[in-house]
Amino acid sequence: MPRGKHRRPRTNPLTRRVVAAGTGTAALALPLLSATNATAAEPAKVPGTLQTAPQSAPAAVKAKTLTYTTKKGDSLYGIAERYDAQGGWRQLYKDNREAVGDNPRLIHPGVDLKVRATKTPGKTADKASAPAKKSSVARATQAAAKSYPDNLDGWIREALDIMAQKGIPGSYEGIHRNILRESSGNPAAINNWDSNAVAGTPSKGLLQVIDPTFAAYHVPGTAYDPFDPVANITAACNYAAARYGSIDNVNGPY
Repeated sequence: MPRGKHRRPRTNPLTRRVVAAGTGTAALALPLLSATNATAAEPAKVPGTLQTAPQSAPAAVKAKTLTYTTKKGDSLYGIAERYDAQGGWRQLYKDNREAVGDNPRLIHPGVDLKVRATKTPGKTADKASAPAKKSSVARATQAAAKSYPDNLDGWIREALDIMAQKGIPGSYEGIHRNILRESSGNPAAINNWDSNAVAGTPSKGLLQVIDPTFAAYHVPGTAYDPFDPVANITAACNYAAARYGSIDNVNGPY
C-alpha cells in the first residue's frame, strides 16, 4: 500500500505565566487516503483545558503490573493495545525480552509476559450461554454457533459472515484473489523492504495491511491484531469498501 503525506499540526504560543504542555502527535498515514481518515492506534491523552497553576498529575493513570500468558496468534502490538500498556509494544518487549527472544514479531504460545496495564479488558465470552454484552464478543458468540476450519478457506468464510453482519461488501473470489497476490495465503507475511517499511509501518498479514489502516478500519468483534487472519481480512475489506466500493474492485496494489 502507498503511504500518504501529512502535515504536522501547529501549536499557538501562549502569553506570559501560562505554560502549555505540548504533545507532538505524528499523523499516521493511510494509503491513498487523506489525513482526516487516519486514526492513531494510541490516542494522545491531553488535558481538555490549559491550567494557569500547576496541578498534581492530571488524570494520571496508574499502571498495574500483571502476568499475561501468550496464546496462538498473539502479538506484542495486540497485547499492548488490549491492556493499554504503558510505553506500548516497545516497552512491553523491553520488559520481556529475555522471555520473548530476539525477534519481537515471533511470539510463542505459553510465554508469561509482565504487562504494565492501565486497563483490564472484560473477559471474553468463553461459554456459548454467556450473553453478548458488547460488540467485542460478537465473533466469539458467532464462532460458538458455527465452526470454521483453521485454514485459508475457513478464514475467508468466517470473515464473510462477519462482513455480512456489518454490511461490508465483498465476495469469496475477490478476497481469495487478492490474498494470493498479496501474501500467497501466509497470515504471518510481512513486507520489510518497501516505502511503508522504510517509514516504520510495514504491510502485514494476508492482505498486507499497515498498522494505521488496520487501526482505522478494524472491525469490532475481531481480534485487535493485524496478523490475525480474520481481523486482517475484515479490516482490509472495510478499507477497500470505503476506498473502492468493494474488495472485488481491487485488482492490484491498493
